[in-house]
Amino acid sequence: MSTRARRGMLAAATLVLLVALGVLTLVLLDGPAGATGPAGAARAAAPANWAALLGAAIAVAGSSIGAGLAVAYTGAAALAAMSERPELFGRAIVIVGLAEGIAIYGLVVAVILMERA
Repeated sequence: MSTRARRGMLAAATLVLLVALGVLTLVLLDGPAGATGPAGAARAAAPANWAALLGAAIAVAGSSIGAGLAVAYTGAAALAAMSERPELFGRAIVIVGLAEGIAIYGLVVAVILMERA
């Protein structure tokens, strides 16, 4: 993968992260402008624990981006190694699976933070 493609993917991921954080902030602060009635009253009465939800969103976004980059590098290396020595298939799958575990750690952290919200 070229440097230009990596920069483009990183810029796109950053843009998605910023949009997701903006939407999350909008929803957590007050919701849509016309949100009134029983739901608005219940939201006003409940304490807003927006920091835990924001932390969960950042944990999932960051770990997903990190896992994507890790799988990209390890997957390419695994394919190159398997093209020369096919018996490395099992080891290569384990290494790619370990890289995928980064995203699972982010999800676990998000679930723990969501329980506190």
